[in-house]
Amino acid sequence: MRSENMKTEVTVIGGGLAGVCAAIAAARLGQTVSLVQNRPVLGGNSSSEVRVWVCGATGHGVNRYARETGIMGELFVENQYRNPDGNPYLWDLIVLEAVKAEKNIELFLNTDVHEVEATGSEADRHIHSVTGWMMGSERRIRFESKVFLDCTGDGLVGFLAGAKFRIGREAQHEFKEDWAPEAADDITLGSTILFYTKDAGQPVKYIPPSFAKDISQTSIPVRRVMRSGDSGCHYWWIEWGGELDTVHENERIRDELWSVIYGIWDYIKNSGKFEAENMTLEWVGSLPGKREYRRFVGDYILNQNDIVAQEQFEDRVAFGGWSIDLHPPKGMYAEESGSKHFHADGTYHIPFRSLYSSNVNNLLFAGRNVSATHVAFGTTRVMATCAVMGEAAGTGAALSAMKGITPRELGQSHLAELQQTLIRQDASVIGIRNEEVSDLGRIAKATASSTMRNVHIDDASKVYSLLNPVGITFPVTAELNKLSLLVDALANTEMTIELHSTGKKENYIPMGLISKHTVNVTQGTKQWVDFALDYRTEEMINLFVVIQSNKELQLYTSETPLYGVLCFENKIDSSADFSSFSDTQQTMAWQMKALNRTPFCFKVFPETTAYEAVSAIDGYTRPYAGPHTWVSNRMETNKPEWLSLEWDSSVCLSDIHITFNDDVNEDLINLHHHRTPFEVIPELVKDYRIEAFVDEQWKVLLRETDNKKRKRTHQLVPTLTNKIRVVIEATNGCPYAEIIEIRAYE
Repeated sequence: MRSENMKTEVTVIGGGLAGVCAAIAAARLGQTVSLVQNRPVLGGNSSSEVRVWVCGATGHGVNRYARETGIMGELFVENQYRNPDGNPYLWDLIVLEAVKAEKNIELFLNTDVHEVEATGSEADRHIHSVTGWMMGSERRIRFESKVFLDCTGDGLVGFLAGAKFRIGREAQHEFKEDWAPEAADDITLGSTILFYTKDAGQPVKYIPPSFAKDISQTSIPVRRVMRSGDSGCHYWWIEWGGELDTVHENERIRDELWSVIYGIWDYIKNSGKFEAENMTLEWVGSLPGKREYRRFVGDYILNQNDIVAQEQFEDRVAFGGWSIDLHPPKGMYAEESGSKHFHADGTYHIPFRSLYSSNVNNLLFAGRNVSATHVAFGTTRVMATCAVMGEAAGTGAALSAMKGITPRELGQSHLAELQQTLIRQDASVIGIRNEEVSDLGRIAKATASSTMRNVHIDDASKVYSLLNPVGITFPVTAELNKLSLLVDALANTEMTIELHSTGKKENYIPMGLISKHTVNVTQGTKQWVDFALDYRTEEMINLFVVIQSNKELQLYTSETPLYGVLCFENKIDSSADFSSFSDTQQTMAWQMKALNRTPFCFKVFPETTAYEAVSAIDGYTRPYAGPHTWVSNRMETNKPEWLSLEWDSSVCLSDIHITFNDDVNEDLINLHHHRTPFEVIPELVKDYRIEAFVDEQWKVLLRETDNKKRKRTHQLVPTLTNKIRVVIEATNGCPYAEIIEIRAYE
């Protein structure tokens, strides 16, 4: 056995997505980081070892500009290009490569941390070190750091350090949560194990092991969905142990889950009720994936009411968008549905106070162990949301270490710096704008070669029967005088639309009726039907137009999307898990999956200023009451488009940050449920160059080709100029040139 000592500024324990993003965020701020993981791979979920379901902060397929940016966004976009078929092993390699690319990270896989040295009173403790055992190498390693992050999920490090925590469900009266039980208890969500199947191309027999459960004697065949071709996360409901201690009875839970998996496969293969002759088991997990255990107590405990109200915390540093997703205590044996969901009206905010310990002064956390009630945990627990919190916690840890202060002191005295640092890194802090003084782009004058001013989608491709109400969301900057829709009328009839506000600026559902309009439509094809409107606004907002159903009418869809425009169908998913939503859960009533990237043909009058060049320096890098993106007119062959920044006097520029549009509405979770038709987001700029105006002419400072990334940071030879421009030569398929933000630094 070999004993070693590691000294770094930050130690992150846990190599899931929360830990990975925390470590990368801290390392990018120049801090040395130890990333310690007790398993052989990074990024994976123990429910499936390396086969991971990355549930994003999107709601069930309802993205609405909710996909993560920042580190998690980088991983998604890279995986989309290199791993379009969603191979989970390749995903792990992408995560591993992202960690290895950071020179400030020391990675320790297969290292089980189970010793913590901490001192102080119960109310004010301090961690000095943690010690881990690297199993395969027989190395005992002691990690000393200024700041520690517990991203273990189970919260073992914080527990050993004496951090306050909770297990189980709070009583309803404590936080006034409708979904909490009347009395507190120790019940948690259960654990799960996944399995994968494949078609062998020839008949395959299956003889179940002796411990396989006869599931015909349970409620599973009646209450749960089983199909011979399904595997992986289609069987998320194979869950048990919520009434037990999911850590200390882990092996008992594992054995029960195994018995059910092999019993399910016996039922599929041998009951005669499925077409499964050629199907075989490809893989069965061996580690139960714990959904819930310890939840630490921070200076704030996020609760159900915060999620539902989308509470806009002053110290918000991350966001989520998944529904509150709770499962019955009996798991797979429950008579009721495998899950119940409450969907907020849009994305919700996560405060920094929920990411550090209330009584251990140098402990932060991210993942499923953050400071939240059991009910709020029902949404924060999904992996991509955990990753977003990881980036925020890692950034907070790095700044705390750099300044020699506690995370609490950071949040109280340096909150703006924390938020601005996250935004500069392209993290998702919704509604906070860039106010960084050193960014000269904020004081520049922005101009462009051309600007999209006409919201006219008129290149029709398919007919769409208006059998259900549909909706269109688009930005309005000052006034809306007329809306035109391309319509087929099978007979003389009436057409009715409604104008709605969307409520909060981050939302995309109809929340308040503004006006209702009906016009007569004569029988005919491909006719523009005009609605005279008189709407005024003092600031840019998103309007939601509801088009009422009429079986005599047909709309047209286009194959050319326009960023800032979303289209919806008013339908409720009929599956067992999602069919009982009330009218209050509008995010599920208005679905956009079938209309993603295929907007309805419509025209808006008058012209809009939503896509002006100034959008690239307005401080917002995500949609928020509008797209906040410069968009050119349609690009012409061999005619580049450009966006320029100009100053009143010369500046010496050395760093240029460019954020391109990667369409954060696009769902990229190919590890579970779908494959997109493209490997690179079409809106991303492919070929571009940066030029400076020097000696009365444009000088090329650099040129990039085959770009596939959203955020690009370029260090230049210091150049004295009063004008720069980004010249876009080609995109990855989009007909428009688009830039979200340009930053310029001396």
